[in-house]
Amino acid sequence: MRQPSRLSPEELAPYLVATPSARTLAEAKEPLPVLAWPALFGNEHPVEIEVGFGKGLFLLNASEAHPEVNFFGVEIERKYVYFTATRLAKRQRSNVKVAQGDARLFLRDRIAEGSVQAVHVYFPDPWWKKRHHKRRVFTEDFVRQCARILKPQGRFHIVTDVEEYHQIIQALVTEVALFTPLAAPEPGQPAHELDYLTNFERKFRLEGRPIYRSAYLRHPSPPST
Repeated sequence: MRQPSRLSPEELAPYLVATPSARTLAEAKEPLPVLAWPALFGNEHPVEIEVGFGKGLFLLNASEAHPEVNFFGVEIERKYVYFTATRLAKRQRSNVKVAQGDARLFLRDRIAEGSVQAVHVYFPDPWWKKRHHKRRVFTEDFVRQCARILKPQGRFHIVTDVEEYHQIIQALVTEVALFTPLAAPEPGQPAHELDYLTNFERKFRLEGRPIYRSAYLRHPSPPST
């Protein structure tokens, strides 16, 4: 995909949520405040979070299709944060904000309990080598954090192209026991070359590779800590 032309920091600022460096966080005497969605977006619309948004195709398409919803993305790779912010700025999508950071920590430290209506995790890095498995985003703690920040009846959407990882994810969600499985929505025929969930989905569907989808409903019980 062609790199979008650069915009000034002032043009990107409305789409970026600043995050302190690891050193700043370590030296901080008090924890950072959780994000206040009405103050951040300037309205009371429901919020949905995408973990690991890559080049931002889901955020672009979802924000256009659902202007009544605010979308927030967390991505660990700085280059993709600025790539996506540029795409959003060019389209003036006022209902999307993005931040750089480790989502496992960001959800734990910056997102309020029961404050979002959906969490989306699409094509998380499988970290193939066994010694790298600790870097995977899906852990029991991550699933519990997703349950914590979701409202009762909130939805958890997961897609991967790795069957083994999909089985691990399903086992973790089942073990946490705070979600009810739902029928995952199947994609229709794309209307144009960007009518896909993500860039990875586009690539894999064009190659005819299998894709594994899961969806869950948050139990209407008090969030677990």
